[in-house]
This record gives sequence, structure tokens and C-alpha cells, in this order.
Amino acid sequence: MTKFIEKYLKLLAFYPEDIKLEIINDDKDFSEIVIYANKIDTGRIIGKNGNMIKAIKTVINGCKAKNNKSYKISVKVNG
Repeated sequence: MTKFIEKYLKLLAFYPEDIKLEIINDDKDFSEIVIYANKIDTGRIIGKNGNMIKAIKTVINGCKAKNNKSYKISVKVNG
């Protein structure tokens, strides 16, 4: 799942080399996915009215049905 998200985000980004994902496992039922991106690309990842990040969250929620694990997504500026 994370490889798919990373590959997808790199297609959106002006600076794909700055895209990095970090998974923080808080416990067996919950994880946080932190997306690090260039300042210019954070707006593209979030999208107009948050539509792009909502679409990414929808894909991740599909994984929840498979492995019964909840995910939170954060977008942060690389720096």
C-alpha cells in the first residue's frame, strides 16, 4: 500500500525526489502515515478543497477493510 501511495504522489509532484513516507505504528489497530513533500508540492497533494488527500484516504480506508487497521494521514513540508 505505501509503495502505491508513494508512486502515485511522485507522479503528482514537481519535485518527486522530495516525496517520502513514514509509517508510525502506534499499536496493532492504528497507524499514522506521514507524507513529507516539498513546500510547493504540499498544495498539490492536498488538492483543491482537500479533494486529493480525501481520495488518498479513501484508498487507504479500503485497506482497512482488508487488515482491520485504521490509518491517519498527515502531510508535512520536507525541511
